[in-house]
Amino acid sequence: MELVSPAGNLEKLVYAYQYGADAVYIGVKQFSLRTKADNFYQDEWKKICAIKGNRRLYCALNISFHNRDLVRIEEEMEYLALYPFDAFIISDLGLLPLLRRWFPDTPLHLSTQANCTNWKAAEVYRDLGFNRIILGRELSLEEIAEIKTHLPDLELEIFVHGAMCLAYSGRCFLSAWMADRSANQGNCAHPCRWNYRVLEEAERPGEYYPILESEGFTTILSSKDLCMIDHLEQIRQTGVDALKIEGRMKSLYYTAIITRAYRKHLDALAGIPVADLELYRQDVFRVSHREYCTGFYFGKSEIEKPAGNAYREHHVFLGTLGMPQTNGWYELDLRNRIEVGQPIEYIGPSVPFLKDESFTLWDAEGNPVPAASHGQKVYLKPSVPVEPGYILRKT
Repeated sequence: MELVSPAGNLEKLVYAYQYGADAVYIGVKQFSLRTKADNFYQDEWKKICAIKGNRRLYCALNISFHNRDLVRIEEEMEYLALYPFDAFIISDLGLLPLLRRWFPDTPLHLSTQANCTNWKAAEVYRDLGFNRIILGRELSLEEIAEIKTHLPDLELEIFVHGAMCLAYSGRCFLSAWMADRSANQGNCAHPCRWNYRVLEEAERPGEYYPILESEGFTTILSSKDLCMIDHLEQIRQTGVDALKIEGRMKSLYYTAIITRAYRKHLDALAGIPVADLELYRQDVFRVSHREYCTGFYFGKSEIEKPAGNAYREHHVFLGTLGMPQTNGWYELDLRNRIEVGQPIEYIGPSVPFLKDESFTLWDAEGNPVPAASHGQKVYLKPSVPVEPGYILRKT
């Protein structure tokens, strides 16, 4: 099964590939459901061509297109042609003739936004020219297997990890209604994640009865996060072809941790020996997430209740290691404060973690520094063997 990871910018794309993705899906400015991600623009296609190799790259053009959007996307066709895209992910059938004219040999994947949930609909999309269907998230594994039985030649992709939407296949109007930001145009304000006070007393306006959860308010609309790391064999039995991780808005650290864990478990499922498999799994439960569930795959009882608590997080992402210097230093792309003497960990594509309590920090003039924060130019000298691309974190 192909592992498909998200990338909201070039840096995340590099780490998704480095940490085990077979394919990565990205958006381009203004035509993706994640417009708040950095997305891709200008001459970044050149860098992608240089790093992509034999891995796959999918372009998400999955907003609901209005007439003005069709005019704008046609003006971008020459720019899109510069990218080494292996498929386009779309939900709006109005794009079909345009993409067929410009990219007659590039496969088409139907976005989950089209909410394809039965084999008859999948058959129609196949006959229209779609090579792959990214199924609606409301299906059970039994229903997915039935679709594959009817259409064995059609590729099926399903989500296995990440945020779930309150609305059917993501077709939510809360954001447009409450914040004048359309989720279907890629500008969701995520009001289902907001905190709410309810039950205002009619006799005392402005006095609310709070729904309490631990030390704060619960998010009464927010769905749980999907996690299928422990059910990959059952997924394989359905015959699906690709597994997708949600999260183009998530951090580089999240992308790497989740991609790596699913990569290792898929390798193990294929009979490839993987040392420390459980350590990779544990990180899935330590990265920032809401309460996990299995979505609709085994019925809907788990997903019917909203998430009962806030985000959980075990580690703090510190930064990434760049190229080594002749004196044993490494360039450090710092994202959070780091202090000498504070234990840190390095993680790599096949290294669960390495502890380091004796690293040193140096400025560009060669002076030792006791600490550094995001934006500072510093170098790190580790006390354990590391490699460029390793990620730093602290507990």
